[in-house]
Amino acid sequence: MREGDAAPDFEVAANNGDKVRLSSFKDKKNVVLCFYPKNHLFMCPSKKVFKMAQSVISAYDDILKTDSVLFAISVDTVDDQASFVKQYGIPYLHLSDVSKDVSRKYAGLNVAGLAKRSTFIVDKNGTVRKIFHDIDVESHGKQIAQALSEL
Repeated sequence: MREGDAAPDFEVAANNGDKVRLSSFKDKKNVVLCFYPKNHLFMCPSKKVFKMAQSVISAYDDILKTDSVLFAISVDTVDDQASFVKQYGIPYLHLSDVSKDVSRKYAGLNVAGLAKRSTFIVDKNGTVRKIFHDIDVESHGKQIAQALSEL
């Protein structure tokens, strides 16, 4: 997938049990999709997932001001997502891609079969406007807000 491509539609469950369909935001909101491997990884002692969540939370109000919604997506189950969101007080929904279909279409999978860490910004028309692959987890929230402000 490249910037300028039409974003593939999908529907998956969120940590609150609701279904989220990308196309439901068309002509209404920009959509930010933050893919990450898994909530708790033994191989990730630096707690990159939580650092990225903190970064996004710190910029969340600026992200919302751009008429946008943001979702984090991993292959974790809905229950795992709900537990993670509750544990860390995360204000945005985490989507459960247990089938790995959405991750394959967007981020791709790593050798362990988990989503590669990447972020996609989809504009109100359903077009992928920005893709982040090399993510600095500590400043990523500001990067997202900046990219949205330039749409």
